[in-house]
Amino acid sequence: MKSFIKELIEQKEGNYILPFFWQHGESEGKLREYMEAIHSCGIRAVCVEARPHPDYLGPGWWHDLDIIIDEAKKRDMKLWILDDAHFPTGYAAGKIAESEDKYCKQYISRKFIDVSGPTPEVEVNLAAMMMPIMLPSGLNLEMFGMSSEKKRYFTDDRILSIRAYQMDKDSSLIGEGIDLTTNIVNGKLIWDVPKGTWRINVLFITRNGEGRCDYINMVDKDSCRIQIDAVYEPHYEHYKEEFGKTIAGFFSDEPCLGNSIGYNFDESIGKKKTPLPWSSQLEKMLEEKLGKEYLPYYPALWTDMADEKVNARVRYAYMDCVTRLVEENFSRQIGQWCEERGVEYIGHIVEDNNQHSRLGSSQGHFFRSMMGQHMSGIDNIGDQVLPGGENHKREALLGADKDGEFYHYELGKLGSSLAHIDPKKQGRAMCEIFGAYGWRLGIRTMKYLMDHFLVRGINVYVPHAFSPKDFPDSDCPPHFYAGGEDPQFNYFKKLMHYTNRMCHLLNGGTHIAPAAVLYHGEAEWTGGCMFNQKVARELLESQIDFDILPSDVFADMSAYNATFDGFLQVNGESYDCFIVPYAEFITKEVAVFAGTASKKGFPVFFVQGLPESICNIDKKEEEKLLLDGMSECIVVPLEALSKTLKDNKLFEISSDNQFDGLRYYHYRKEQTELYMFSNESIGKEYNGWITVKSKGEVSLYDAMDNRIIPAEYRNTEDGTSIHIRLTPYQSVVALFEDLKEVEDQGNFEAKPGYRLDAAWRISSAEVSKYPEFQPVEVTTELKSMGRVLPDFSGYLRYESEFVYDRMPTGRELLNITDVYEGAEVWLNGHCLGMKICPPYQFPLGEALRAGENHIRIEVATTLDRKVKSLPQDMRSLMFYSKITEPTGIVGSVEIWN
Repeated sequence: MKSFIKELIEQKEGNYILPFFWQHGESEGKLREYMEAIHSCGIRAVCVEARPHPDYLGPGWWHDLDIIIDEAKKRDMKLWILDDAHFPTGYAAGKIAESEDKYCKQYISRKFIDVSGPTPEVEVNLAAMMMPIMLPSGLNLEMFGMSSEKKRYFTDDRILSIRAYQMDKDSSLIGEGIDLTTNIVNGKLIWDVPKGTWRINVLFITRNGEGRCDYINMVDKDSCRIQIDAVYEPHYEHYKEEFGKTIAGFFSDEPCLGNSIGYNFDESIGKKKTPLPWSSQLEKMLEEKLGKEYLPYYPALWTDMADEKVNARVRYAYMDCVTRLVEENFSRQIGQWCEERGVEYIGHIVEDNNQHSRLGSSQGHFFRSMMGQHMSGIDNIGDQVLPGGENHKREALLGADKDGEFYHYELGKLGSSLAHIDPKKQGRAMCEIFGAYGWRLGIRTMKYLMDHFLVRGINVYVPHAFSPKDFPDSDCPPHFYAGGEDPQFNYFKKLMHYTNRMCHLLNGGTHIAPAAVLYHGEAEWTGGCMFNQKVARELLESQIDFDILPSDVFADMSAYNATFDGFLQVNGESYDCFIVPYAEFITKEVAVFAGTASKKGFPVFFVQGLPESICNIDKKEEEKLLLDGMSECIVVPLEALSKTLKDNKLFEISSDNQFDGLRYYHYRKEQTELYMFSNESIGKEYNGWITVKSKGEVSLYDAMDNRIIPAEYRNTEDGTSIHIRLTPYQSVVALFEDLKEVEDQGNFEAKPGYRLDAAWRISSAEVSKYPEFQPVEVTTELKSMGRVLPDFSGYLRYESEFVYDRMPTGRELLNITDVYEGAEVWLNGHCLGMKICPPYQFPLGEALRAGENHIRIEVATTLDRKVKSLPQDMRSLMFYSKITEPTGIVGSVEIWN
């Protein structure tokens, strides 16, 4: 038996869970109580978050952290520290507000005015044009992690360029315009306007922008260093002896370029009027990349020039420089500091709705933003992934609506792809999960979310959050344990054990996938493009797995341990084909690879069409050679992509019946092939034969109950066909290993038989009163108890007697149609176990007897109904769900045989 399987069976797996533990200055007793509660879930690490602590980095903070470290050492737990006073990271504990001007954010800004001529001596007041927009006082910005204090005013503004451009019929700027910098007289622009309509563009450098001005400048190395000096160094000074021991590392939460405020997720370069990040480093770098002759075309950073190639060239150059500086100044600088002190650096950016390749609340390029981190990172909060939510946009109370297609088909694959291809990550992909879904989020949906990300390769989790604030804390619920008020806490423990086992399986090995898909970031910067989720959906619904690769892989293959010698390998991952979603412009490096690879017989597919141009070269002859060199690449419509791949045998698994909701993940560990299968349909069962290319003995692993069960399989010419049956919310792992000596022979299929129609005695107990139940009603019809107890959250007990009129075989199942949410069952005093999601089926074994039987079912609800019955503050209303789900057992209880 392989060591990792033995570790699972013996419950000796590692720890892959580090929940947020929020700090508000609670008592020592409360902190110790919560550390015990977290530990009781089988969790062996926490991520401590200020959130906000009243004395962050002061004596109160160190006092509380001393207590947490003491508890962690007693319990052999690790500690991660969120690296700022609040999210998003980059506030540097308020130090920017007191820093010298040169460390503060700097922007390049554009203002314009339209004039018509001929008109002599038109005057433009430049000072008025360049005046910063100040937000009204009294705005409550703390809820977004921003300061509402009055902004500093800086006096080092300078004009970079003043030019007038004629416009075409689409209002695009024509040519390089007329330089008006010599027309400035006493702070005013005076110009004899020629015939026609002109747009006067003023480009200027300023620190008086409208963004997060009290945050570090991500494109300035010295400004980023303040983050380290303000937060990291004090922690090292206090706890250097614990670094690399109890203290595992630091966590950055949503660091951003911050040139705009809020979360509209639409800060694509060239599309908005907002000021853009700037620094002396960026200015020099951009000038070296483009040359001074491109200065007249800088307005392309906000608006369209008439020449599309100029737009692409300028936008690519700017975004390339910005994201490289973010990578070097912020991510790598912090990562190196951590490495030198024996700890790791992790976290995530804002990815939402494709924001990962944009400015504002994100960092411009998903892959570059985390190159200094030791795990890849994403987050899933606030109704992003939802059962059945892949086909629509969900309205948001604040910010942009949520694009279900992005969250369901791209988000998880972004995170796992970076983990697979970057050597620094060691295959580890982290997801912050569950936060801000509201109190309605219960254990069955949590299980769905875990499987959703596990089957996409996410193998480290940060549950959001344990909050020791008095229940109900209205800040981004749900909160686990909730001061002992959470009815589902024991079920949450079961989910955490399940998650840890699955992550133990999916760490330390190699992911296997047939396809590589080009990251769309650079394509979005430069022109028309197809977003990755379109291709991702087409592939996932046809059971074709893939990784997303940035253009950087082809620009510097050594950095990714990548090679191409007839087939593509990246950091141990091997791909059989390369897929490029439609892009009007691609980079030179991608074009070179596509042309070279296709000529060597390696399949390169361009979805919907070949690119029209190259975004990072000027020479037309070179561009033509590159475009012509891709003539042997294959152009395929999106809707035909999966069929084309399968026709060319570029796939890993096949099913005997098409099922859009079937997902798989192939992993190789200790030379053992593992296949995770998951059913993402919430209303349809998958029941079929799945053929994989691996050969050998097969067993199935049920991570929820930590057992090996027999597999029904047969060897074929192409590999092995395995019979897999998955109801909604179910997943299973096929192990290519002979495990007959540990197989649980109790796994079998049963059919509906005996329905328990006798009267049910229903009683209830609040968490604080459990196990003292109070009678509620007697009924033969099991419907939502929300009709009877509309404000109740806690435990419901269902008791009944029934006569089983046949001799038990020991193979019977108890089946409960549906439960909201977790259920635990006793039959004749024997505990049959706990279920946290469908199918609610319990093997009866020897507990069932011929004749009279007594059954007891206890159901744990969410806290949603209880919280809704309480007075609501404004923050609570942000996470208030108008939908209230059923309570208790809905449907029937049956014995299947």
